[in-house]
Amino acid sequence: MISKKNRLFNNISSLQEVIDKSKNIVFFGGAGVSTESGIPDFRSVDGLYNLKWAYPPEQIISRTFFYENTREFYRFYREKLLIKGVQPNAAHYKLAELEKAGKLKAVVTQNIDGLHQLAGSKTVYELHGSVLRNYCERCHEFYDETIIEESVNSPDKLPHCKKCGGLIKPDVVLYEEGLDSDTINNSIMAIKNADTLIIGGTSLTVYPAAGLIDYFHGENLILINKTATMQDSRATLVVRGKIGEVLEQIKVN
Repeated sequence: MISKKNRLFNNISSLQEVIDKSKNIVFFGGAGVSTESGIPDFRSVDGLYNLKWAYPPEQIISRTFFYENTREFYRFYREKLLIKGVQPNAAHYKLAELEKAGKLKAVVTQNIDGLHQLAGSKTVYELHGSVLRNYCERCHEFYDETIIEESVNSPDKLPHCKKCGGLIKPDVVLYEEGLDSDTINNSIMAIKNADTLIIGGTSLTVYPAAGLIDYFHGENLILINKTATMQDSRATLVVRGKIGEVLEQIKVN
């Protein structure tokens, strides 16, 4: 184990050493994991929160706004959250490779794009849901993302259930909504049982998701991020850089 008195920055060899010795790794990721695939984050200069809309984006993606101004919600949702043609990047593929090798036991993600699964990861806990899943609020029939895209041509521009005609809602966690309890519990158990927790592409400012790392009591807490986080002082190892560029240098043995 690397001494916390000797935290190392930008040291890929130390990261490789930890991964080689670990038997139960959990990865906790944020928006920075997907930005390398061309998906914008929320809080950067070019992020969604700094875009110019008639309403603040954080208001648009709230539960209240969804029900009070559904058409405007979907206009924003289709344009800014349903991003077409994106592909997994080096981080997604490396994590899938680590899982296949038996090293990585779970991915806990704040992202809603489904790129981890597209890259091949099997055990993925999506804290904030997924744009790839949508459900009818009346009969609970599930649909993929194409139902949202197709509805742009409907008279009211809203997606409706093909079985009962009910309004379809994305299976994503909006502001004013709680996280799914099963997803939270599974994430907590995975983190509790991990000997190494790798946190990447997140500033750890979004709660309650960021609070999950408090359940980690294993040997190695690794932080990989372009900028400093409030949790750097707790880390065994800190690596500065883009998560994809860092992880693609790791060899899976």
